[in-house]
Amino acid sequence: MEVIDRKKSPSINEIKKAEIIRAAEFRLRNNIPVYHINAGTQDLVKIELLSPAGMWQQPSPLVGSAASAMLQEGTSKRSSKEIAEMVDYYGAFLETNITHDFASVGIYSLNKHLHEVLPIVEEIISDSVFGQNEWDVYLGNKKQSFIVNEKKVSFVSRKKFAELLFGNEHPYGHNVSEKDFDELKKADAYNFYKQTYTSKDTIIVASGNVTDATLKLIEKHFGGMNSGDKIQHAKPADIKAAKGEHYIEKKDALQSAIRIGKILFTKQHPDYPVMLVLNTIFGGYFGSRLMANIREDKGYTYGIGSAMVSFSNAGYFTISTEVGADVTKDAVKEIYFELNKIQTEKISDSELALVRNYMLGTFLRSIDGPFALADRFKGIHFNNLDYNYYERYVETIRSITAEKLMNLANKYWKKEEMIELVVGKK
Repeated sequence: MEVIDRKKSPSINEIKKAEIIRAAEFRLRNNIPVYHINAGTQDLVKIELLSPAGMWQQPSPLVGSAASAMLQEGTSKRSSKEIAEMVDYYGAFLETNITHDFASVGIYSLNKHLHEVLPIVEEIISDSVFGQNEWDVYLGNKKQSFIVNEKKVSFVSRKKFAELLFGNEHPYGHNVSEKDFDELKKADAYNFYKQTYTSKDTIIVASGNVTDATLKLIEKHFGGMNSGDKIQHAKPADIKAAKGEHYIEKKDALQSAIRIGKILFTKQHPDYPVMLVLNTIFGGYFGSRLMANIREDKGYTYGIGSAMVSFSNAGYFTISTEVGADVTKDAVKEIYFELNKIQTEKISDSELALVRNYMLGTFLRSIDGPFALADRFKGIHFNNLDYNYYERYVETIRSITAEKLMNLANKYWKKEEMIELVVGKK
């Protein structure tokens, strides 16, 4: 038996390439594509239907989120309670979600029970009824939750910053108000559901222990689904981004929410992977410069971060935090101090090496397991990219130079182009 010398650290190997299990594709008889990833060791599978039913496609505010929420509230055959009890009985998990660009209905199930739970997914996709009582309860709860959240600086800043980035008439930027809840109609949400969840743009993603039997069940329950036309809604021609400083006063606030950022670009842009490296150094992980300064050194906040955000049709850069109301101005000053520093001082070799290792390790974790691999697939599919994007991403991390990073910081992060929002007290 080999004796392990525990005084000797394991060898460290450089990550040069990440092998990703790629999704295979086949078409149902109604031509809906099924992308499947057979991976993992557990007898578990996730089946997810993704439809063009997000904020981008909705004809008016809140319609998409309402349609998504009502899917589990009953069909012509089962009440919401019966749906929940049946899913629970088979140890499955049913979820509905909505993003800016698409909506999803997903089921996690053991393979041996998939034939019992997949009909439920088929049912809520094709036969949800949007009962009046369930609608009234949903709408009342959402409106009340909105009224409560309107008192929170973090909630208000998130909504207002989206409006400042895109404009209030843009699908990504509409600043929801109480009036939108009063004008929301059940018929609009129901019609949107019927139009979008079985459209020609719907896809299915299957991941886990995907067998031939799994694919046959998908064909059985969704191959006969009537796929409608492609979704076409009028889009605003331009993003109407604001400029400069903006302030919303909350007199009783103990904290102020700070949002700083600007419109940038999506994953399709060639500089996007490089900007992910720059952002990680600046504010994209716990050891970032913003965290080191504003949390660890100054103690102004519990957390601060920055992010590159990419939707299907637009992208932006953002810095966000909540700080004590008495240090709002100082926190904003320190954010710009760090912004200027990364534009004028070359990043050290040691810091760049640390971030390289962190990002490569994080990426490896992000492709560990079938469900993570499905997320990576969706990340490229909805941005019209292929798997070569991830190869370029890894190579960018490995080869990027400090000079290139500083040049891009000056190119894309000009202070005079930033939108600054403070909600709370200055």
